[in-house]
Amino acid sequence: MEELLQQILQECRPYTGQGALASYIPELARQDPDRLGIAVFHKDGNMVEAGDSRRCFTIQSVMKPLLLLLALQDNGRETVRAHVGVEATGKPFDAINVADNALLAKHLNPMVNAGAILMCQLVGGETYDQRFARLLGFIRRLAANEKIDLDEEVYHSEKATGSKNRALAYLLKAHGLIRGDVEELLDCYFRACSIRVSAADLARIGCVLACHGQQPDGQRLFPAAYGRFVNANLMTCGMYDGSGDFAIRVGVPAKSGVGGGIMAVVPGRMGVGLFSPALDEKGNSLAGIRALELLSARLDLSVF
Repeated sequence: MEELLQQILQECRPYTGQGALASYIPELARQDPDRLGIAVFHKDGNMVEAGDSRRCFTIQSVMKPLLLLLALQDNGRETVRAHVGVEATGKPFDAINVADNALLAKHLNPMVNAGAILMCQLVGGETYDQRFARLLGFIRRLAANEKIDLDEEVYHSEKATGSKNRALAYLLKAHGLIRGDVEELLDCYFRACSIRVSAADLARIGCVLACHGQQPDGQRLFPAAYGRFVNANLMTCGMYDGSGDFAIRVGVPAKSGVGGGIMAVVPGRMGVGLFSPALDEKGNSLAGIRALELLSARLDLSVF
């Protein structure tokens, strides 16, 4: 497996020069576009890695399925479904015009920015500081890594330049979908996006999802039904408005982030973490998708 991963990285390195960094967040524009790493974590607890698999980057939108998981645990499926839809929007992840008429919860899904901002409300806690702390602790448990923490520089960069997310949040408030203080909610969301992880962390988390909440040692971190709910959402919406093409090319549930990370879930088998910060026009890691396409073809990973 290690030899295969090394071979895939070599084949995918040219793609790192074809994408673009997420320059609208100043701190992300400082990343090295040539970085490329992959990690595979099997359900038996075996980790195989290659390249920059331990280099840290900010989780960005890969936190969205984890936020959804925690919201499901705190509220149950019916409450979550009452606050957000599950259909793909067919539009960019930060789109303002998600509906032609009145904006309703069903017009959103948890994998786009507006839906994830709404999910922050559903995490248990008396304050948004407590809610973020619970999300951070949850991600640490899923990744079995207590060193995962907030990247302060990226957080402040996101907060200072996040005008579109701020506009989305106030639009949600105007349509009665947000309760309480918008800026406190946004602060929680910006911090959630700025959690530092590695491809190896994402592979571990992806494996827990692949096993519907169960770790290799048998410990259960969330109900199996919630794992199925999240994986289905990832398959239809996880790769932004490129999810359909990704389903054909790779064929597994996955979530990307503009920090260059991708977490892929191979049901019943493994989790895969990728890191390559040069993005395609939809905001997905260009080399990362190509690497997953090759891995899926050579190991027959597609669920279709």
